Order: sequence, then structure tokens, then C-alpha cells
Amino acid sequence: MRDQGEVSGIRQTVANLGGATRLAAQTLVRMATPPFDFAETLRQLDRIGVGSLNLTNITALFTGMVLAVQSAYTLSKFGARHYIGEIVTLSLVRELGPVLTALMVGGRVGSGIAAELGSMTVTEQVDALRSMAADPIRKLVVPRVWATLLMLPLLTVLADGMGIIGGLLIAVFQEGLSPSFYFTRVFRTLEFNDLFLGLTKPAVFAFIIGIIGCYNGLTARGGADGVGRATTNTVYAASISILIADFFFTKLFIGLFS
Repeated sequence: MRDQGEVSGIRQTVANLGGATRLAAQTLVRMATPPFDFAETLRQLDRIGVGSLNLTNITALFTGMVLAVQSAYTLSKFGARHYIGEIVTLSLVRELGPVLTALMVGGRVGSGIAAELGSMTVTEQVDALRSMAADPIRKLVVPRVWATLLMLPLLTVLADGMGIIGGLLIAVFQEGLSPSFYFTRVFRTLEFNDLFLGLTKPAVFAFIIGIIGCYNGLTARGGADGVGRATTNTVYAASISILIADFFFTKLFIGLFS
């Protein structure tokens, strides 16, 4: 019985992966072809971007402060406290900023998309759209994916800035460095490759979040209980997918630009 359950779980995972991949391909085609629902996209931009601003900024601010505290503690043993700006900046821009922002947005936005579309699915509103010859992917999926794709890089840039400011607070008030010295080290450290990697990752993560949230919502079954499972599965799948994609994307980037 246990083996049968494991085989069934593997089959379900493979089926979900195939379904999400097919939805991703269909969404890409519709994102590039008219008509476009600009009104719904703008509404989603507000819900996804503005609604997530406080969450991502607070997360990044305290992440930058923790990085600075840990860096100062370690570097002070070697008399190298002036490298705090470099460590905080590179850690945030290359890795922590994109990943933490995507995880926060994936938990908030991905689950919200899954719950909203799941409720529409179990109450047969999606079937009603199909009966009126409307395309649910174009009406429901494309605006949400576009909004996530546009807002996550912007949220990441703001989060990077807040994290660097968090590092500045520790560098100035705890370690006694001047703000001008700190920012000189920050801007001297950043290169084009760092910025390119830090802005490309969020775009990949955004597409993953949007597709997983929409897929789980559109495949929800079983009433309110099914919507709850879809929401939980979205947070789990989006978080794992972001971390896996981050590893392979980083390896690819280093291989191409090293």
C-alpha cells in the first residue's frame, strides 16, 4: 500500500509538472498576442506591487542590518570593518535581494492568486467563462503573470536599496563609518554583471510564481477544502521552485560570464 501511494504521488507530481508546463507555454503565446486586458493588468499591478511593498522592504531592511552585524563581527577580527559595504551590497544584489523578495511575494501573491482562481473554479465561474466563448487563460492568467513579471523586479530593486540602507545604519551607528565612505564602497563594488544577474533572476522567479499560482487555482477541486490545498501547494511549490531555479540560474550565469 505504501509503494502504491508513493507511485501515485510521483505520478501526480509528474502530471502537475506537465500541466504547469503546458499552461506556461499557452500563457507565453497569449502574452505576446492581442487582445490585452489592460484594465485587469493595472488592477493586478496595484494588488501585487503596492500590496507587497511593506513586506519586501521590511524584510530587506533587517536582512541588510543582520548582514552588516555579522560582517562587522567577523571582519573586526582581521581589522577589515571597512569592507562591510561591499559584503552587504554584493550579498543583496546578487543573491539575497532577489531570492528573499521572490519568497515573500511567492508566499503572499502566489497563495492569493491560487485562492482567488480556486474559488472561481470550484464555484464554476471559470466554466461560465468558457461557456461564453471567453478564454480563461487570456482573461485570468495573463494579467496576473504580466503584473507579477513587471512588479517583482521593481520590488527587488527597492528591497536591495532598503537592505543597503540597513547596512548603512549598522556601519554608521555601530561601527563608526561615515555615510560617504560607506556609499563610496557600495558604488565602487557594483558592476554590470551584478546588476544584470540581480534583475534577471526576479523576472524568472516572477514567471514561476505566476504560473504555479494560476495552475493550482485553475485545477482546484473539492470546494473550500480544495481551495485550501491549492493555496498550500502553491506556497510549497513556488518556494521550492524558486530555490532550485536560483541554483541553476546562478550556475549558468557563472558559467557564461566567468
